[in-house]
Amino acid sequence: MALGLDIIISEMRVVSRLRKVAALLAWDQETYMPTGGAAARADQLSLILSLAHGRFTGSDFRHSLGQFVDLESGQVTRNNLQIHEIRMLEMTWRDWRHDVSIPVEFIRDLALLTSKAQQVWEQAREKSDFALFAPYLEKIVVMKRQEAEYLGYQDEPYDALIDIFEPGMTSRKLEALFNALRPVLVNLSTQIRQANRPNRRPILTQNYEESIQWEFGLEVLTDMGYDFSRGRQDRSAHPFTTDFHPTDVRITTRLNPNDLAMGLFGTIHEGGHALYEQGLDERYFGTPLCEAISLGIHESQSRLWENYVGRSRPFWMWYYPRLQKRFPGQLGKVSLDDFYAAINAVAPTPIRVEADEVTYNLHIMLRFDLERAMLNGSVAIKDLPELWNAKMQEYLGITPKNDAEGVLQDIHWSLGAIGYFPTYTLGNLYGRQLYEAARQQIDGLEDRIAKGDLKSLREWLHTNIYRVGRAKTADELMLELSGRSLSTEPFNRYLEDKYGQLYDL
Repeated sequence: MALGLDIIISEMRVVSRLRKVAALLAWDQETYMPTGGAAARADQLSLILSLAHGRFTGSDFRHSLGQFVDLESGQVTRNNLQIHEIRMLEMTWRDWRHDVSIPVEFIRDLALLTSKAQQVWEQAREKSDFALFAPYLEKIVVMKRQEAEYLGYQDEPYDALIDIFEPGMTSRKLEALFNALRPVLVNLSTQIRQANRPNRRPILTQNYEESIQWEFGLEVLTDMGYDFSRGRQDRSAHPFTTDFHPTDVRITTRLNPNDLAMGLFGTIHEGGHALYEQGLDERYFGTPLCEAISLGIHESQSRLWENYVGRSRPFWMWYYPRLQKRFPGQLGKVSLDDFYAAINAVAPTPIRVEADEVTYNLHIMLRFDLERAMLNGSVAIKDLPELWNAKMQEYLGITPKNDAEGVLQDIHWSLGAIGYFPTYTLGNLYGRQLYEAARQQIDGLEDRIAKGDLKSLREWLHTNIYRVGRAKTADELMLELSGRSLSTEPFNRYLEDKYGQLYDL
């Protein structure tokens, strides 16, 4: 290691530990914290995040980083570095430049606001009353506009926020992807409606004992490779994954006794995220080499496991008999074909997390449209419920019954995560492209899955994605593993082939 680089790494680890303490406080807030602790927790989070920001942007770290990197351009100035050290410094400069552009007071105020907003969002959703949350969202949008100005952008404020989650992505690039995707989704969903096939979805909406659902979910997580000595699963209003170190990665899920799919696929989805975090190289903890490439790549891992594995026929050839044994009354006389049709049933729903593969990305396009409108000021916050419902009717042909089923269903805006939603569609696209690469490179992958072997896929992902950290960009990863940049073509082909067979199209 080059002389002086250890000082940078040591300082980054201090910053990372502070941020992980904040993540632990946030996890507790979502799982076990009493509601009365919201104000105190907001103060705690604000303090911790301010300390981390101040340390990372302070003069000492600036001086140390400047010994290796031109602080204006990001160009690494040392010649005696290894490739992974150069990439670590490039990514560190990118993060530093982002943080140094934003005043510490802003970080503190945003943390305070979003911590309170999260609690209000939960109350508003429970009461299905957007008006309770609207004042907080108005303040959040104002602050996110200011953040975009701090960061800078070329075309529109939304680009600065997208780039936080998906480096290099812009509104124009997303529009191009969505324009290539939308006609396929609309055409396919129309054909499916016209096919008038029997609806098998009620198979999943019988009464399913929650404790048995929980046990089955833990079995699948274990087989996927989720290490419970370095993680745990809890319940929360909105499923999520959080990490404090590769040796401590936690997930949550939510169960519904009258909807088997909700808990099962939520668990598999979060398990995919968690495998990524547990698989990062802890030797580089605190540096970009122990972080995910982007939110889109992160989402590719949850979508890959949830949909391309978890909703596949080979997966259920192994797991369906085991599920039937747990629920003999509900599933004992249900064939694999009917169960497979049930978990892949296509029908528009107002709830994004319950949407099928064909209509899911239309939910993301709706949010993309509204977030851009919020940022550029073309929509008033108070009008969001009405606009949301109109967009739902336009995109999916349905109208939510109330605010809880509509504009209040997602936690993201209360967290200030504007610009996050497009990474879900990017994850679907990345995930399909990566799964097809794995299928080409792992001999008999789907035969292995049909025999209960999930290890082969996990090891391929571990080697080719998890351990990489941010040593490669998303585009470099896709080119290396699949031979092409991100494209909608593999995903479109997958949908047309799978649902063409399911619905005899």
